[in-house]
Amino acid sequence: MRGSTVSVVVVIPMLVAVVSGCAEHGAAGAATDSRVPATTSRSTASTPPPTPRAARIDHVVDGDTVVVRLDGRRRTIRLIGIDTPETVKPDTPVQCFGPEASARTKYLLPRGSVVWLTGDARTGTYDRYGRMLAYLQPAGARITVNELLLREGYARLYVYDPSRRFTRHEPFARAERA
Repeated sequence: MRGSTVSVVVVIPMLVAVVSGCAEHGAAGAATDSRVPATTSRSTASTPPPTPRAARIDHVVDGDTVVVRLDGRRRTIRLIGIDTPETVKPDTPVQCFGPEASARTKYLLPRGSVVWLTGDARTGTYDRYGRMLAYLQPAGARITVNELLLREGYARLYVYDPSRRFTRHEPFARAERA
């Protein structure tokens, strides 16, 4: 009996710590961050959608950021419309399910693979960290990695600027609920 009491005293606080650590990232609904302007380059809604451009995966940084080779240069890409738990953000502990989200993105976007990069006329070209904003679709795939990560539960819907929702917001919201 004494052994089971000790187990309960140890296990319950551990479970509470794990669940509370995950709750911050996994909150329902779309997250927003309107403290800083989302982009350094903005387009109007009347601008035609950007043309997809072929790029090659250099490496995956984390679940929602990758580095590609585009036009002979390395470019850091932030996946539009999603957010995954942090794994490499300075001064931030690794968040629950972050390693799994990063591993899934690495699996979907292996080094050297060809992807189609498409921007969004509503988000602008770059985020506040200088990363190019894009949807990434592996060559031959039917949907973007952005949407697939939402469908599979590795990412949550993320709106950079609530006043300027990205073009695919509604389909992404449906994918997140699926």
